[in-house]
Amino acid sequence: MKKLCLLLMVVVLLLSLTGCGKHTSSYMAVGLVRTNGSHSAQMSFYSLDGKMVFKMKSSGEGDVKFTAKLESGNATVYYEYRGTKSELFTIGPGEEVDSHGGYIESGTVYVIVETDGKCVNGSFSFDVE
Repeated sequence: MKKLCLLLMVVVLLLSLTGCGKHTSSYMAVGLVRTNGSHSAQMSFYSLDGKMVFKMKSSGEGDVKFTAKLESGNATVYYEYRGTKSELFTIGPGEEVDSHGGYIESGTVYVIVETDGKCVNGSFSFDVE
């Protein structure tokens, strides 16, 4: 009986340690404000170092609309749709971006912001309606 109980506890522990999502964020941040709706996502921060993932749903054919700005640092933004990850844009120190890109149809879209070291005073906004 004790062995069965111990085995059951091990199984429950292993299941609780596994991640549920396909993508996970991993970052260190100061002054981070993040929102993620079904069709849009935004974040602004004083400093960010790492990877931030947003999950959204597209309701039809279109692209990803985005705005971004950084005071210092470098970041690359990717989007993943139907298992294919593609670069959307890169941004460097002092730059601002306001554009659109990629191609998506109805379904789940992941937008992934990856910094190349520490980024300071930045904001990113995405829309996939």
